[in-house]
Amino acid sequence: MKALILSSGGNDSTSILSKAVTDYGTKEVATVSIYYGQRHDKEIESARKIADYYGLAHYEFDLSKIYQYSNSAMLKQGEAIKESSYAEQLEETKGEVPVNTYVPFRNGLFLSIVTALAIEIEASEVWYGAHADDAAGNAYPDCSIEFVDAMAAAIKEGTGGQVVLSAPVVDKNKSEVVAIGLENHAPLWLTWSCYKGEDKQCGLCGTCRDRIEAFKQQHVIDPVPYAIDIDWTDCEELSYENI
Repeated sequence: MKALILSSGGNDSTSILSKAVTDYGTKEVATVSIYYGQRHDKEIESARKIADYYGLAHYEFDLSKIYQYSNSAMLKQGEAIKESSYAEQLEETKGEVPVNTYVPFRNGLFLSIVTALAIEIEASEVWYGAHADDAAGNAYPDCSIEFVDAMAAAIKEGTGGQVVLSAPVVDKNKSEVVAIGLENHAPLWLTWSCYKGEDKQCGLCGTCRDRIEAFKQQHVIDPVPYAIDIDWTDCEELSYENI
């Protein structure tokens, strides 16, 4: 096995997954998703559908007890989801703390678990979809280049060089991540990014706002449905050959 992809079921991890499939083929790629007590299971459901779409082995872990004391807005017992951009949230706090959807050291925990799984299934690479927009302003400190470099060193050292960490979009913005997904024909219509678990993606929370803007910058209509009307002027419907 070449690559094990940490799959949230969202746009970012699905875009890098599509690149891994392009680079290595479906027989050399697997996905793994982690439930950590989040408000809904929409993203886990999407991760399963995406793995099925490619015909990949898919693994899941339940780490919800670890965050039973957290008040992150991402969790069932947490604060309310804010309907504002990350930039607006950081401005409110003067950039002194992460946004309220930050889950303490979540990605450090996830990468440790996924690395252990990678050794068991003989995958030589762990792929992680952190990107520059998430790290901007310290919104999510465990998405920064510094964090990725530190985890990459720890993973290499801690596995005796058996596993390496790949973060192919850590220096790219969300629009560039969308571009990678489009280039590699990712099934973006199967993805779920919204922090709310309703019938449609809300279009108002921080991740929805960033996702919509990223698709607009690529002049492509996001193929997932939203609960509010989105102005897709100058954007075209997503269309891949042979689909």
